[in-house]
Amino acid sequence: MNNDRLVLLGTKGGPSMRSITRMPTSSLLVINGCNCIIDCGLGVARGAVAAGLELTEIDAVFITHLHSDHVLELGPLLHTAWTNGLMKTVRVYGPVGTRTHLDHFLESMRFDIDLRIGDEGRIDLRELIVVSEYGEGTLDYDGCRVSALRVHHPPVTECYGLRFDAEGWSITFSSDTSKFPPLVDFARDSDILVHEAMLAKGVDWVVSRAKNTSRLRQHLFASHTLPDEAAEIARDANVGHLVLHHLVPADCPVVDESDWHAAVAGIWDGEFSVGEDLMEIKRMQR
Repeated sequence: MNNDRLVLLGTKGGPSMRSITRMPTSSLLVINGCNCIIDCGLGVARGAVAAGLELTEIDAVFITHLHSDHVLELGPLLHTAWTNGLMKTVRVYGPVGTRTHLDHFLESMRFDIDLRIGDEGRIDLRELIVVSEYGEGTLDYDGCRVSALRVHHPPVTECYGLRFDAEGWSITFSSDTSKFPPLVDFARDSDILVHEAMLAKGVDWVVSRAKNTSRLRQHLFASHTLPDEAAEIARDANVGHLVLHHLVPADCPVVDESDWHAAVAGIWDGEFSVGEDLMEIKRMQR
């Protein structure tokens, strides 16, 4: 029996937290029997457990870029898996800087890690984590074919869309990006395209709540994709199912699900989902 599935663990774009309805970005992808975490926003460990994953069974973690809403809980996820009883190697894939990020986290936890090794007889967490920093191209991962495409998310230059291909199933994640036409070929014929999306209608609401930034509006429009643009990518790539993720805004009183549907109407007429935390999509074949 095939148990491959995609679970959106956190669907909110951005690092701020003013509600617990949606958590920042992370996903669980079970593909070819491998348990992969894609991005580690705040709440990823809680979301993974809620999705029914035993944290000791994580095989790999993939980080698309080092913005905090994608990496803030990378170290804590791995440490929590370790305190749950992790005894096997976990492969961590991320752009340049990921190794330094994790090294600093592990150093900050030196007291706790060393104490638990001596007091509880645990295997050293630092010996269970293998970091591979990647760029554009094919990643060296045994569970399935994983490809990376550098996308346009200024001012971040090391930001990558990821595609996972196993026999009979393919899933593409856009990562954070403005509309990026090369994603069409990258995502071509994917069963699922998980694409970030920002609804212009809600941007002023988001900006009005950001008290310590003067250029957030400019950043949002320069670095993110509108839903109609994501729909065009999905249509031109002939994907099977478009899933909007990393939603900006999230939990906004002036925006509801009908606004996202209206934004893609007339462009995308295939299977469509507006991401929600713990939304599960089981393996399908076209």
